[in-house]
Amino acid sequence: MGSLKDELLKAIWHAFTALDLDHSGKVSKSQLKVLSHNLCTVLKVPHDPIALEEHFRDDDEGPVSNQGYMPYLNKFILEKVQDNFDKIEFNRMCWTLCVKKNLTKSPLLITEEDSFKVWVIFNFLSEDKYPLIIVPEEIEYLLKKLTEAMGGGWQQEQFEHYKITFDDGKDGLSAWELIELIGNGQFSKGMDRQTVSMAINEVFNELILDVLKQGYMMKKGHRRKNWTERWFVLKPNIISYYVSEDLKDKKGDILLDENCCVESLPDKDGKKCLFLIKCFDKTFEISASDKKKKQEWIQAIHSTIYLLKLGSPPPHKEARQRRKELRKKLLAEQDELERQMKELQVANENKQQELETVRKKLEEAASRAAEEEKKRLQTQVELQARFSTELEREKLIRQQMEEQVAQKSSELEQYLQRVRELEDMYLKLQEALEDERQARQDEETVRKLQARLLEEESSKRAELEKWHLEQQQAIQTTEAEKQELENQRVMKEQALQEAMEQLEQLELERRQALEQYEGVKKKLEMATNKTKSWKDKVAHHEGLIRLIEPGSKNPHLITNWGPAAFTQAELEEREKNWKGKKTTE
Repeated sequence: MGSLKDELLKAIWHAFTALDLDHSGKVSKSQLKVLSHNLCTVLKVPHDPIALEEHFRDDDEGPVSNQGYMPYLNKFILEKVQDNFDKIEFNRMCWTLCVKKNLTKSPLLITEEDSFKVWVIFNFLSEDKYPLIIVPEEIEYLLKKLTEAMGGGWQQEQFEHYKITFDDGKDGLSAWELIELIGNGQFSKGMDRQTVSMAINEVFNELILDVLKQGYMMKKGHRRKNWTERWFVLKPNIISYYVSEDLKDKKGDILLDENCCVESLPDKDGKKCLFLIKCFDKTFEISASDKKKKQEWIQAIHSTIYLLKLGSPPPHKEARQRRKELRKKLLAEQDELERQMKELQVANENKQQELETVRKKLEEAASRAAEEEKKRLQTQVELQARFSTELEREKLIRQQMEEQVAQKSSELEQYLQRVRELEDMYLKLQEALEDERQARQDEETVRKLQARLLEEESSKRAELEKWHLEQQQAIQTTEAEKQELENQRVMKEQALQEAMEQLEQLELERRQALEQYEGVKKKLEMATNKTKSWKDKVAHHEGLIRLIEPGSKNPHLITNWGPAAFTQAELEEREKNWKGKKTTE
Protein backbone atom coordinates (compact mmCIF):
# COMPACT_ATOMS: atom_id res chain seq x y z
CA MET A 1 0.00 0.00 0.00
CA GLY A 2 2.88 2.31 0.75
CA SER A 3 4.33 1.88 -2.76
CA LEU A 4 0.88 2.45 -4.35
CA LYS A 5 0.42 5.59 -2.25
CA ASP A 6 3.80 6.95 -3.37
CA GLU A 7 2.95 6.37 -7.04
CA LEU A 8 -0.45 8.08 -6.64
CA LEU A 9 1.15 11.08 -4.88
CA LYS A 10 3.45 11.71 -7.84
CA ALA A 11 0.55 12.13 -10.29
CA ILE A 12 -1.44 14.17 -7.74
CA TRP A 13 1.61 16.44 -7.24
CA HIS A 14 1.58 17.24 -10.97
CA ALA A 15 -2.14 18.12 -10.77
CA PHE A 16 -1.72 20.29 -7.64
CA THR A 17 1.28 22.09 -9.15
CA ALA A 18 -0.70 22.77 -12.34
CA LEU A 19 -3.49 24.39 -10.27
CA ASP A 20 -0.89 26.64 -8.58
CA LEU A 21 -0.96 29.29 -11.30
CA ASP A 22 1.26 31.88 -9.60
CA HIS A 23 3.79 29.30 -8.27
CA SER A 24 3.14 30.34 -4.68
CA GLY A 25 2.65 26.77 -3.46
CA LYS A 26 -1.04 27.41 -2.73
CA VAL A 27 -4.34 26.53 -4.44
CA SER A 28 -7.80 27.99 -3.82
CA LYS A 29 -10.29 25.97 -1.81
CA SER A 30 -12.78 25.73 -4.69
CA GLN A 31 -10.14 24.16 -6.95
CA LEU A 32 -9.21 21.69 -4.20
CA LYS A 33 -12.85 20.69 -3.91
CA VAL A 34 -12.98 19.89 -7.63
CA LEU A 35 -9.62 18.04 -7.45
CA SER A 36 -10.74 16.02 -4.42
CA HIS A 37 -14.05 15.11 -6.08
CA ASN A 38 -12.29 13.95 -9.26
CA LEU A 39 -9.77 11.91 -7.26
CA CYS A 40 -12.51 10.20 -5.29
CA THR A 41 -14.31 9.40 -8.55
CA VAL A 42 -11.37 7.81 -10.41
CA LEU A 43 -10.01 6.06 -7.29
CA LYS A 44 -13.48 4.74 -6.40
CA VAL A 45 -13.39 6.29 -2.94
CA PRO A 46 -16.60 7.70 -1.34
CA HIS A 47 -16.48 11.49 -1.50
CA ASP A 48 -17.08 13.32 1.80
CA PRO A 49 -17.60 17.05 1.11
CA ILE A 50 -18.40 17.68 4.77
CA ALA A 51 -14.95 16.44 5.79
CA LEU A 52 -13.36 18.83 3.28
CA GLU A 53 -15.37 21.77 4.63
CA GLU A 54 -14.54 20.77 8.21
CA HIS A 55 -10.83 20.44 7.43
CA PHE A 56 -10.60 23.96 5.96
CA ARG A 57 -13.32 25.64 8.05
CA ASP A 58 -10.86 28.37 9.23
CA ASP A 59 -9.83 29.26 5.71
CA ASP A 60 -13.03 29.74 3.74
CA GLU A 61 -11.72 32.53 1.52
CA GLY A 62 -7.93 32.14 1.32
CA PRO A 63 -5.81 29.62 -0.59
CA VAL A 64 -4.54 26.35 0.89
CA SER A 65 -0.92 25.18 0.67
CA ASN A 66 0.23 21.75 -0.37
CA GLN A 67 1.27 21.02 3.22
CA GLY A 68 -2.20 21.97 4.42
CA TYR A 69 -3.92 19.77 1.83
CA MET A 70 -1.76 16.67 2.48
CA PRO A 71 -3.38 15.67 5.83
CA TYR A 72 -6.85 15.70 4.22
CA LEU A 73 -5.58 13.85 1.13
CA ASN A 74 -3.95 11.11 3.24
CA LYS A 75 -6.78 10.64 5.71
CA PHE A 76 -9.90 10.86 3.51
CA ILE A 77 -8.65 9.65 0.10
CA LEU A 78 -5.34 7.76 -0.05
CA GLU A 79 -5.88 5.66 3.09
CA LYS A 80 -9.22 4.47 1.66
CA VAL A 81 -7.87 3.52 -1.77
CA GLN A 82 -8.19 -0.13 -2.78
CA ASP A 83 -6.44 -1.77 -5.71
CA ASN A 84 -9.69 -1.87 -7.71
CA PHE A 85 -9.47 1.31 -9.80
CA ASP A 86 -8.28 1.95 -13.32
CA LYS A 87 -4.70 3.30 -13.06
CA ILE A 88 -4.77 4.56 -16.62
CA GLU A 89 -7.91 6.55 -15.99
CA PHE A 90 -6.42 8.01 -12.78
CA ASN A 91 -3.22 9.05 -14.54
CA ARG A 92 -5.16 10.48 -17.47
CA MET A 93 -7.25 12.67 -15.14
CA CYS A 94 -4.07 14.12 -13.52
CA TRP A 95 -2.47 14.44 -16.97
CA THR A 96 -5.42 16.42 -18.25
CA LEU A 97 -5.01 18.96 -15.42
CA CYS A 98 -1.33 19.59 -16.06
CA VAL A 99 -0.66 18.95 -19.77
CA LYS A 100 -1.90 22.25 -21.18
CA LYS A 101 0.13 24.30 -18.75
CA ASN A 102 3.42 22.45 -19.10
CA LEU A 103 3.67 20.70 -22.47
CA THR A 104 5.82 22.64 -24.94
CA LYS A 105 4.21 24.23 -27.97
CA SER A 106 7.07 23.26 -30.29
CA PRO A 107 6.27 20.39 -32.66
CA LEU A 108 7.27 16.94 -31.40
CA LEU A 109 7.78 13.68 -33.26
CA ILE A 110 5.44 11.90 -30.84
CA THR A 111 1.69 12.25 -30.35
CA GLU A 112 0.00 13.55 -27.24
CA GLU A 113 -0.95 9.98 -26.35
CA ASP A 114 2.71 8.97 -26.50
CA SER A 115 3.57 12.01 -24.40
CA PHE A 116 1.03 10.85 -21.83
CA LYS A 117 2.67 7.42 -21.71
CA VAL A 118 6.12 8.99 -21.32
CA TRP A 119 4.70 11.13 -18.50
CA VAL A 120 3.37 8.02 -16.71
CA ILE A 121 6.72 6.26 -17.22
CA PHE A 122 8.45 9.34 -15.75
CA ASN A 123 6.31 9.08 -12.59
CA PHE A 124 7.29 5.42 -12.30
CA LEU A 125 11.05 6.01 -12.72
CA SER A 126 11.39 9.38 -10.94
CA GLU A 127 12.96 9.81 -7.52
CA ASP A 128 10.78 9.85 -4.38
CA LYS A 129 11.43 13.50 -3.63
CA TYR A 130 9.86 16.78 -4.74
CA PRO A 131 10.02 18.52 -7.12
CA LEU A 132 10.04 15.29 -9.17
CA ILE A 133 13.01 14.60 -11.43
CA ILE A 134 14.42 11.61 -13.26
CA VAL A 135 18.14 11.09 -12.73
CA PRO A 136 20.58 10.44 -15.63
CA GLU A 137 20.86 6.73 -14.75
CA GLU A 138 17.09 6.24 -15.17
CA ILE A 139 17.09 8.37 -18.36
CA GLU A 140 19.75 6.08 -19.80
CA TYR A 141 17.73 3.00 -18.73
CA LEU A 142 14.56 4.33 -20.45
CA LEU A 143 16.36 5.38 -23.63
CA LYS A 144 18.00 1.96 -23.87
CA LYS A 145 14.61 0.26 -23.51
CA LEU A 146 13.14 2.46 -26.27
CA THR A 147 16.13 1.88 -28.54
CA GLU A 148 15.88 -1.89 -28.09
CA ALA A 149 12.12 -1.76 -28.76
CA MET A 150 12.80 0.18 -31.98
CA GLY A 151 15.38 -2.43 -33.04
CA GLY A 152 18.24 0.09 -33.09
CA GLY A 153 21.66 0.13 -31.48
CA TRP A 154 22.37 2.06 -28.34
CA GLN A 155 24.81 4.95 -28.75
CA GLN A 156 26.58 5.26 -25.39
CA GLU A 157 28.96 7.97 -26.59
CA GLN A 158 26.05 10.11 -27.75
CA PHE A 159 24.42 9.83 -24.33
CA GLU A 160 27.67 10.66 -22.53
CA HIS A 161 27.98 13.76 -24.70
CA TYR A 162 24.40 14.66 -23.79
CA LYS A 163 25.13 14.28 -20.05
CA ILE A 164 27.94 16.80 -20.37
CA THR A 165 25.38 19.44 -21.35
CA PHE A 166 23.70 19.08 -17.92
CA ASP A 167 24.11 22.05 -15.65
CA ASP A 168 26.41 21.53 -12.69
CA GLY A 169 23.58 22.21 -10.24
CA LYS A 170 21.05 20.08 -12.15
CA ASP A 171 20.47 16.54 -10.88
CA GLY A 172 18.04 15.37 -13.59
CA LEU A 173 15.13 16.21 -15.90
CA SER A 174 11.53 17.08 -15.17
CA ALA A 175 8.67 15.17 -16.82
CA TRP A 176 8.22 17.82 -19.51
CA GLU A 177 11.94 17.96 -20.26
CA LEU A 178 11.94 14.18 -20.66
CA ILE A 179 8.97 14.34 -23.07
CA GLU A 180 10.78 17.02 -25.08
CA LEU A 181 13.99 14.94 -25.12
CA ILE A 182 12.18 11.87 -26.51
CA GLY A 183 9.94 13.91 -28.77
CA ASN A 184 12.69 15.88 -30.49
CA GLY A 185 14.11 12.66 -32.00
CA GLN A 186 17.67 13.17 -30.70
CA PHE A 187 18.00 9.49 -29.73
CA SER A 188 15.71 8.05 -32.45
CA LYS A 189 17.27 9.43 -35.60
CA GLY A 190 16.28 7.44 -38.68
CA MET A 191 13.11 6.08 -37.02
CA ASP A 192 9.66 7.08 -38.17
CA ARG A 193 6.92 8.28 -35.83
CA GLN A 194 5.09 4.95 -35.94
CA THR A 195 8.21 3.01 -34.84
CA VAL A 196 8.84 5.43 -32.00
CA SER A 197 5.18 5.21 -30.94
CA MET A 198 5.29 1.39 -30.97
CA ALA A 199 8.48 1.45 -28.85
CA ILE A 200 6.91 3.84 -26.32
CA ASN A 201 3.79 1.65 -26.17
CA GLU A 202 5.87 -1.49 -25.63
CA VAL A 203 7.89 0.06 -22.83
CA PHE A 204 4.68 1.52 -21.35
CA ASN A 205 3.05 -1.92 -21.34
CA GLU A 206 6.06 -3.48 -19.64
CA LEU A 207 6.76 -0.84 -16.99
CA ILE A 208 3.29 0.49 -16.25
CA LEU A 209 0.85 -2.27 -17.21
CA ASP A 210 3.21 -5.00 -15.99
CA VAL A 211 3.01 -6.79 -19.34
CA LEU A 212 5.75 -9.39 -19.21
CA LYS A 213 5.09 -10.79 -22.70
CA GLN A 214 2.45 -10.52 -25.44
CA GLY A 215 1.81 -11.89 -28.91
CA TYR A 216 -0.44 -14.01 -31.18
CA MET A 217 -0.79 -17.77 -30.51
CA MET A 218 -3.34 -20.52 -31.24
CA LYS A 219 -5.58 -21.76 -28.41
CA LYS A 220 -7.63 -24.96 -28.28
CA GLY A 221 -11.24 -24.48 -27.18
CA HIS A 222 -12.69 -26.34 -24.23
CA ARG A 223 -16.10 -27.13 -25.80
CA ARG A 224 -15.68 -27.28 -29.56
CA LYS A 225 -12.04 -28.40 -29.37
CA ASN A 226 -11.22 -26.14 -32.30
CA TRP A 227 -8.06 -23.98 -32.61
CA THR A 228 -8.47 -20.20 -32.68
CA GLU A 229 -5.88 -17.43 -32.95
CA ARG A 230 -5.81 -15.11 -29.96
CA TRP A 231 -3.68 -12.17 -28.70
CA PHE A 232 -2.14 -13.25 -25.40
CA VAL A 233 -0.97 -10.80 -22.73
CA LEU A 234 1.14 -12.16 -19.82
CA LYS A 235 1.07 -10.21 -16.53
CA PRO A 236 2.51 -11.08 -13.09
CA ASN A 237 -0.54 -13.14 -12.01
CA ILE A 238 -2.72 -13.54 -15.09
CA ILE A 239 -2.68 -14.35 -18.80
CA SER A 240 -5.42 -12.54 -20.71
CA TYR A 241 -6.32 -13.35 -24.34
CA TYR A 242 -8.12 -11.10 -26.80
CA VAL A 243 -9.48 -11.29 -30.32
CA SER A 244 -6.83 -8.84 -31.53
CA GLU A 245 -4.01 -6.70 -30.23
CA ASP A 246 -6.23 -3.65 -29.82
CA LEU A 247 -7.42 -5.30 -26.57
CA LYS A 248 -11.05 -4.32 -27.24
CA ASP A 249 -12.65 -7.79 -27.24
CA LYS A 250 -11.42 -9.83 -24.29
CA LYS A 251 -12.15 -13.59 -24.52
CA GLY A 252 -10.89 -14.84 -21.16
CA ASP A 253 -8.20 -15.05 -18.50
CA ILE A 254 -5.83 -17.71 -17.23
CA LEU A 255 -5.34 -17.05 -13.53
CA LEU A 256 -1.84 -17.95 -12.38
CA ASP A 257 -0.77 -18.97 -8.88
CA GLU A 258 2.07 -20.87 -7.27
CA ASN A 259 0.34 -24.22 -8.01
CA CYS A 260 0.23 -23.70 -11.77
CA CYS A 261 2.77 -25.25 -14.11
CA VAL A 262 3.71 -25.20 -17.79
CA GLU A 263 4.78 -28.22 -19.86
CA SER A 264 5.95 -28.79 -23.41
CA LEU A 265 3.81 -31.13 -25.61
CA PRO A 266 4.72 -33.14 -28.69
CA ASP A 267 3.19 -32.22 -32.01
CA LYS A 268 -0.32 -33.71 -32.68
CA ASP A 269 -3.44 -33.14 -34.71
CA GLY A 270 -1.37 -31.28 -37.26
CA LYS A 271 -0.33 -28.67 -34.68
CA LYS A 272 3.29 -27.89 -33.84
CA CYS A 273 5.07 -26.07 -31.04
CA LEU A 274 2.52 -27.09 -28.44
CA PHE A 275 2.70 -26.47 -24.69
CA LEU A 276 0.29 -26.96 -21.81
CA ILE A 277 -0.67 -24.63 -18.95
CA LYS A 278 -2.11 -26.50 -15.95
CA CYS A 279 -4.14 -24.57 -13.40
CA PHE A 280 -6.24 -25.64 -10.41
CA ASP A 281 -9.47 -26.19 -12.35
CA LYS A 282 -8.54 -25.97 -16.03
CA THR A 283 -5.91 -26.94 -18.53
CA PHE A 284 -5.03 -24.87 -21.60
CA GLU A 285 -3.38 -26.16 -24.77
CA ILE A 286 -1.58 -23.50 -26.78
CA SER A 287 0.38 -23.58 -30.05
CA ALA A 288 3.13 -21.05 -30.73
CA SER A 289 4.14 -19.87 -34.17
CA ASP A 290 7.62 -21.41 -33.97
CA LYS A 291 9.93 -23.17 -31.55
CA LYS A 292 11.62 -19.93 -30.47
CA LYS A 293 8.31 -18.31 -29.53
CA LYS A 294 7.26 -21.52 -27.77
CA GLN A 295 10.43 -21.57 -25.69
CA GLU A 296 10.13 -17.85 -24.88
CA TRP A 297 6.53 -18.25 -23.70
CA ILE A 298 7.30 -21.34 -21.61
CA GLN A 299 10.26 -19.57 -19.99
CA ALA A 300 8.24 -16.39 -19.35
CA ILE A 301 5.31 -18.28 -17.78
CA HIS A 302 7.64 -20.44 -15.72
CA SER A 303 9.47 -17.32 -14.42
CA THR A 304 6.14 -15.68 -13.55
CA ILE A 305 4.99 -18.72 -11.53
CA TYR A 306 8.38 -18.84 -9.77
CA LEU A 307 8.06 -15.15 -8.79
CA LEU A 308 4.56 -15.87 -7.44
CA LYS A 309 6.00 -18.63 -5.26
CA LEU A 310 8.64 -16.27 -3.90
CA GLY A 311 6.16 -13.40 -3.50
CA SER A 312 8.53 -11.11 -5.46
CA PRO A 313 7.38 -8.07 -7.46
CA PRO A 314 7.61 -7.96 -11.28
CA PRO A 315 11.20 -7.97 -12.59
CA HIS A 316 11.14 -4.37 -13.84
CA LYS A 317 9.87 -3.10 -10.45
CA GLU A 318 12.45 -5.15 -8.58
CA ALA A 319 15.15 -3.87 -10.94
CA ARG A 320 13.96 -0.28 -10.36
CA GLN A 321 14.14 -0.80 -6.59
CA ARG A 322 17.64 -2.27 -6.86
CA ARG A 323 18.77 0.70 -8.95
CA LYS A 324 17.36 3.11 -6.37
CA GLU A 325 19.01 1.21 -3.52
CA LEU A 326 22.28 1.18 -5.47
CA ARG A 327 22.05 4.96 -6.00
CA LYS A 328 21.31 5.47 -2.32
CA LYS A 329 24.24 3.25 -1.44
CA LEU A 330 26.56 5.11 -3.83
CA LEU A 331 25.29 8.43 -2.49
CA ALA A 332 25.84 7.25 1.08
CA GLU A 333 29.32 6.03 0.15
CA GLN A 334 30.03 9.37 -1.52
CA ASP A 335 28.79 11.23 1.55
CA GLU A 336 30.89 8.96 3.75
CA LEU A 337 33.89 9.56 1.49
CA GLU A 338 33.34 13.31 1.66
CA ARG A 339 32.99 13.07 5.44
CA GLN A 340 36.20 11.06 5.64
CA MET A 341 37.94 13.56 3.37
CA LYS A 342 36.76 16.39 5.60
CA GLU A 343 37.95 14.48 8.66
CA LEU A 344 41.29 13.86 6.96
CA GLN A 345 41.49 17.53 6.03
CA VAL A 346 40.70 18.57 9.59
CA ALA A 347 43.21 15.99 10.90
CA ASN A 348 45.78 17.29 8.42
CA GLU A 349 45.17 20.87 9.53
CA ASN A 350 45.45 19.80 13.18
CA LYS A 351 48.66 17.93 12.32
CA GLN A 352 50.03 21.01 10.58
CA GLN A 353 49.19 23.07 13.66
CA GLU A 354 50.88 20.46 15.87
CA LEU A 355 53.95 20.48 13.59
CA GLU A 356 54.00 24.28 13.70
CA THR A 357 53.76 24.14 17.50
CA VAL A 358 56.55 21.55 17.63
CA ARG A 359 58.66 23.70 15.29
CA LYS A 360 58.16 26.73 17.54
CA LYS A 361 59.01 24.64 20.60
CA LEU A 362 62.16 23.38 18.84
CA GLU A 363 63.14 26.94 18.00
CA GLU A 364 62.53 27.97 21.60
CA ALA A 365 64.51 24.95 22.81
CA ALA A 366 67.35 25.83 20.42
CA SER A 367 67.28 29.40 21.70
CA ARG A 368 67.34 28.18 25.29
CA ALA A 369 70.15 25.75 24.43
CA ALA A 370 72.15 28.58 22.85
CA GLU A 371 71.54 30.71 25.94
CA GLU A 372 72.59 27.86 28.20
CA GLU A 373 75.70 27.31 26.08
CA LYS A 374 76.49 31.00 26.36
CA LYS A 375 76.04 30.88 30.13
CA ARG A 376 78.15 27.72 30.34
CA LEU A 377 80.96 29.30 28.34
CA GLN A 378 80.74 32.42 30.52
CA THR A 379 80.86 30.25 33.64
CA GLN A 380 83.84 28.37 32.22
CA VAL A 381 85.65 31.63 31.52
CA GLU A 382 84.88 32.85 35.04
CA LEU A 383 86.16 29.58 36.52
CA GLN A 384 89.32 29.78 34.44
CA ALA A 385 89.83 33.39 35.53
CA ARG A 386 89.23 32.47 39.15
CA PHE A 387 91.57 29.49 38.83
CA SER A 388 94.23 31.72 37.29
CA THR A 389 93.76 34.19 40.14
CA GLU A 390 94.14 31.39 42.67
CA LEU A 391 97.29 30.21 40.96
CA GLU A 392 98.72 33.72 41.02
CA ARG A 393 97.82 34.01 44.70
CA GLU A 394 99.47 30.66 45.46
CA LYS A 395 102.52 31.76 43.52
CA LEU A 396 102.66 34.99 45.51
CA ILE A 397 102.27 33.08 48.78
CA ARG A 398 105.08 30.78 47.75
CA GLN A 399 107.32 33.70 46.95
CA GLN A 400 106.49 35.26 50.29
CA MET A 401 107.32 31.99 52.06
CA GLU A 402 110.59 31.74 50.16
CA GLU A 403 111.43 35.30 51.18
CA GLN A 404 110.53 34.46 54.78
CA VAL A 405 112.66 31.34 54.68
CA ALA A 406 115.52 33.31 53.16
CA GLN A 407 115.07 35.91 55.85
CA LYS A 408 115.05 33.24 58.55
CA SER A 409 118.15 31.72 57.04
CA SER A 410 119.86 35.10 57.19
CA GLU A 411 118.73 35.57 60.75
CA LEU A 412 120.07 32.14 61.60
CA GLU A 413 123.43 33.03 60.15
CA GLN A 414 123.45 36.20 62.19
CA TYR A 415 122.55 34.19 65.30
CA LEU A 416 125.38 31.76 64.68
CA GLN A 417 127.72 34.65 64.21
CA ARG A 418 126.62 36.09 67.53
CA VAL A 419 127.15 32.69 69.20
CA ARG A 420 130.67 32.50 67.85
CA GLU A 421 131.30 36.03 69.02
CA LEU A 422 129.91 35.05 72.48
CA GLU A 423 132.42 32.21 72.72
CA ASP A 424 135.21 34.64 71.95
CA MET A 425 134.23 37.58 74.02
CA TYR A 426 132.97 37.68 77.58
CA LEU A 427 131.86 41.22 77.13
CA LYS A 428 129.37 40.13 74.61
CA LEU A 429 127.45 37.98 77.17
CA GLN A 430 124.57 40.42 77.30
CA GLU A 431 124.34 40.38 73.54
CA ALA A 432 124.37 36.57 73.62
CA LEU A 433 121.53 36.61 76.13
CA GLU A 434 119.67 39.01 73.87
CA ASP A 435 120.33 36.66 70.98
CA GLU A 436 118.90 33.82 73.06
CA ARG A 437 115.75 35.81 73.67
CA GLN A 438 115.62 36.67 69.97
CA ALA A 439 116.11 33.03 69.11
CA ARG A 440 113.13 32.11 71.30
CA GLN A 441 111.10 34.77 69.57
CA ASP A 442 112.20 33.36 66.24
CA GLU A 443 111.16 29.97 67.44
CA GLU A 444 107.70 31.33 68.25
CA THR A 445 107.58 33.01 64.87
CA VAL A 446 108.50 29.78 63.09
CA ARG A 447 105.91 27.95 65.15
CA LYS A 448 103.29 30.51 64.17
CA LEU A 449 104.47 30.18 60.59
CA GLN A 450 104.05 26.42 60.84
CA ALA A 451 100.54 26.85 62.29
CA ARG A 452 99.64 29.27 59.53
CA LEU A 453 101.07 26.89 56.95
CA LEU A 454 98.91 24.12 58.44
CA GLU A 455 95.81 26.33 58.33
CA GLU A 456 96.57 27.34 54.78
CA GLU A 457 97.15 23.71 53.88
CA SER A 458 93.81 22.74 55.48
CA SER A 459 92.07 25.65 53.72
CA LYS A 460 93.71 24.64 50.46
CA ARG A 461 92.61 21.04 50.93
CA ALA A 462 89.05 22.15 51.75
CA GLU A 463 89.02 24.40 48.71
CA LEU A 464 90.39 21.62 46.53
CA GLU A 465 87.72 19.26 47.88
CA LYS A 466 85.10 21.96 47.19
CA TRP A 467 86.38 22.27 43.63
CA HIS A 468 86.27 18.51 43.32
CA LEU A 469 82.66 18.39 44.60
CA GLU A 470 81.69 21.21 42.24
CA GLN A 471 83.29 19.24 39.43
CA GLN A 472 81.32 16.10 40.39
CA GLN A 473 78.06 18.07 40.69
CA ALA A 474 78.69 19.69 37.30
CA ILE A 475 79.23 16.22 35.82
CA GLN A 476 76.00 14.89 37.44
CA THR A 477 73.94 17.98 36.42
CA THR A 478 73.72 16.97 32.74
CA GLU A 479 75.09 14.03 30.84
CA ALA A 480 74.91 16.08 27.66
CA GLU A 481 77.70 18.43 28.95
CA LYS A 482 79.91 15.59 30.15
CA GLN A 483 82.14 15.58 27.08
CA GLU A 484 82.36 19.36 27.04
CA LEU A 485 83.33 19.52 30.72
CA GLU A 486 85.85 16.69 30.36
CA ASN A 487 88.56 19.07 29.19
CA GLN A 488 87.77 21.45 32.05
CA ARG A 489 87.94 18.52 34.50
CA VAL A 490 91.31 17.45 33.06
CA MET A 491 92.57 21.00 33.40
CA LYS A 492 91.36 21.14 36.99
CA GLU A 493 92.92 17.77 37.72
CA GLN A 494 96.19 19.05 36.28
CA ALA A 495 95.84 22.18 38.42
CA LEU A 496 95.03 19.94 41.39
CA GLN A 497 98.07 17.82 40.63
CA GLU A 498 100.22 20.91 40.40
CA ALA A 499 98.73 22.19 43.67
CA MET A 500 99.44 18.82 45.29
CA GLU A 501 102.98 18.98 44.01
CA GLN A 502 103.21 22.52 45.39
CA LEU A 503 101.79 21.23 48.67
CA GLU A 504 104.32 18.43 48.74
CA GLN A 505 107.02 20.99 47.97
CA LEU A 506 105.75 23.16 50.82
CA GLU A 507 105.74 20.07 53.04
CA LEU A 508 109.30 19.36 52.06
CA GLU A 509 110.26 22.96 52.69
CA ARG A 510 108.44 22.82 56.03
CA ARG A 511 110.42 19.71 56.98
CA GLN A 512 113.62 21.39 55.91
CA ALA A 513 112.66 24.42 57.98
CA LEU A 514 111.93 22.06 60.88
CA GLU A 515 115.29 20.41 60.44
CA GLN A 516 116.89 23.85 60.37
CA TYR A 517 114.86 24.70 63.45
CA GLU A 518 116.20 21.57 65.20
CA GLY A 519 119.72 22.56 64.19
CA VAL A 520 119.17 26.07 65.50
CA LYS A 521 117.70 24.62 68.67
CA LYS A 522 120.67 22.36 69.20
CA LYS A 523 123.01 25.25 68.58
CA LEU A 524 120.93 27.32 70.96
CA GLU A 525 121.26 24.64 73.60
CA MET A 526 124.98 24.53 72.98
CA ALA A 527 125.08 28.32 73.22
CA THR A 528 123.05 28.12 76.41
CA ASN A 529 125.42 25.59 77.85
CA LYS A 530 128.33 27.75 76.86
CA THR A 531 126.52 30.78 78.28
CA LYS A 532 126.01 28.85 81.54
CA SER A 533 129.69 28.04 81.56
CA TRP A 534 130.51 31.68 81.07
CA LYS A 535 128.00 32.59 83.78
CA ASP A 536 129.70 30.27 86.23
CA LYS A 537 133.03 31.73 85.38
CA VAL A 538 131.78 35.26 85.74
CA ALA A 539 129.93 34.45 88.97
CA HIS A 540 132.98 32.81 90.33
CA HIS A 541 135.17 35.71 89.52
CA GLU A 542 132.93 38.70 89.78
CA GLY A 543 129.55 37.63 91.18
CA LEU A 544 127.93 40.43 89.16
CA ILE A 545 126.01 38.78 86.35
CA ARG A 546 122.74 36.93 87.02
CA LEU A 547 122.11 34.56 84.15
CA ILE A 548 118.65 33.91 82.78
CA GLU A 549 117.51 30.45 83.82
CA PRO A 550 116.13 28.13 81.24
CA GLY A 551 112.38 27.52 81.14
CA SER A 552 110.32 24.82 82.79
CA LYS A 553 111.61 21.34 82.58
CA ASN A 554 108.15 19.99 81.87
CA PRO A 555 108.12 17.59 78.93
CA HIS A 556 107.46 19.23 75.59
CA LEU A 557 104.53 18.13 73.36
CA ILE A 558 105.52 16.12 70.33
CA THR A 559 103.68 16.85 67.03
CA ASN A 560 103.95 15.39 63.52
CA TRP A 561 106.62 18.02 62.88
CA GLY A 562 108.63 17.52 66.09
CA PRO A 563 108.54 18.99 69.59
CA ALA A 564 105.99 21.74 70.11
CA ALA A 565 107.04 25.22 71.13
CA PHE A 566 104.26 25.54 73.71
CA THR A 567 103.10 23.74 76.84
CA GLN A 568 100.01 21.64 77.50
CA ALA A 569 98.22 24.58 79.09
CA GLU A 570 98.98 26.78 76.10
CA LEU A 571 97.74 24.03 73.81
CA GLU A 572 94.47 23.71 75.74
CA GLU A 573 94.04 27.49 75.66
CA ARG A 574 94.65 27.55 71.91
CA GLU A 575 92.24 24.64 71.34
CA LYS A 576 89.56 26.43 73.40
CA ASN A 577 90.04 29.61 71.37
CA TRP A 578 89.90 27.61 68.11
CA LYS A 579 86.63 25.89 69.10
CA GLY A 580 85.12 29.25 70.04
CA LYS A 581 86.01 30.66 66.60
CA LYS A 582 84.59 27.53 64.94
CA THR A 583 81.30 27.95 66.81
CA THR A 584 80.95 31.64 65.92
CA GLU A 585 81.69 30.95 62.26
